[in-house]
Amino acid sequence: MLSFEVNDMTCGHCASAITKALKAVDPDARVGIDLNSHRVQVKPAAANAAQLADAIREAGYSPVEVQSAVATPAKAGGCCGCCSR
Repeated sequence: MLSFEVNDMTCGHCASAITKALKAVDPDARVGIDLNSHRVQVKPAAANAAQLADAIREAGYSPVEVQSAVATPAKAGGCCGCCSR
């Protein structure tokens, strides 16, 4: 899953234009848009991140790829991982 922050995406028309642009590059991609956080999430079928970002740019917006945080597993044991309850 790729995630882009698009701060100049402000309304439903923007979301529609971005979705249309992404689908033109990768018709089978799954696109999710959250207007409140200005996030576009794409699960590409064929395109790479650069191609998708270019499509958003060509639609007139300014995408910034957001790296997803990888959760680290909690340590076994007590609250801080130091004791072994």
